[in-house]
Amino acid sequence: MEKKRIFLTRIIHDFALKKLSMYDIEIHKGKIPISQKKLRSKIENIEGLICFPYDKIGSDLIDAAKNLKVISTYSVGFDHIDIQHAKRKKIRVGYTPEVLTDATADLTFSLMLDAVRRVSEGDRIIRNGKWSQIYGAYDYVGIDLQGKTLGIFGLGRIGSALAKRATSFDMKVIYHNRKPISKNKEKSLGVKYVMFDNLITQSDIISIHVPHTKETNQLFDMKIFKKMKNSAFLINTARGKIVNEKDLKIALNKKIIAGAGLDVYESEPISEKHPLTKIQNVVLTPHIGSSTKETRAKMAEITVQNLILGISGKKPIYSVGY
Repeated sequence: MEKKRIFLTRIIHDFALKKLSMYDIEIHKGKIPISQKKLRSKIENIEGLICFPYDKIGSDLIDAAKNLKVISTYSVGFDHIDIQHAKRKKIRVGYTPEVLTDATADLTFSLMLDAVRRVSEGDRIIRNGKWSQIYGAYDYVGIDLQGKTLGIFGLGRIGSALAKRATSFDMKVIYHNRKPISKNKEKSLGVKYVMFDNLITQSDIISIHVPHTKETNQLFDMKIFKKMKNSAFLINTARGKIVNEKDLKIALNKKIIAGAGLDVYESEPISEKHPLTKIQNVVLTPHIGSSTKETRAKMAEITVQNLILGISGKKPIYSVGY
């Protein structure tokens, strides 16, 4: 019996690959991300696809997939896949939520601490031989987190995990969702619901934890930045397209807001020539919200399980669409 064909757009953990040994596996080992032309040539004759966030799986690619039964993405996000078209074609789509909650919350808090205490900036000061220039009482000062107001935009799994970390630092936590959570959960997390405008104007730090949708696209623009405190910081570990980067650059340069910490960008990856890399009061990380050994291993396990179930005509553990 001929083995079913699987294509991976890049390598994953060895233990996960062993679980796919019953299939005919091909792994892309060239330039990352794989080109659309090459991906199209591969997708035409496979039954299962394991992809990553930078692999755009649009309707044209899905139409070219004659035998495809499942797309399993190694990510919590799935906006790189045309979910509705996959559903029309009866192609299962699996993803990896929940497992990266703590890892992303930890990174978010790391960006907060780094931005307000100017950790990365201090690293650059030493490496550039400028330590001797910051001995004055007002030189190179940050702010305390204790007593500050953290505004969480989107109190889902990651937002809730961040709230727990913030309250342990004696921060006041407010949040905005489309709907408030239960009063009991608010009490257990130590958070208070506010309207969006109040979140923007009252917060010392705003952390974004909502998906990228038509409603949230470019939501954080100059209009919003001007409503924020000029001492406030913006943290984004959700989706880059939620923030208008051109407006953010102006807001940071003109001190309309005090600083920012970003793990995600409008178009990824960014290069060393990106305008944000020239700004001192922003901390940049290369989309590493899930980048812990433990989390990445869990993601690999779920990705493989999703694929095995989908290729057998069953619903993946975590499924979206069909």
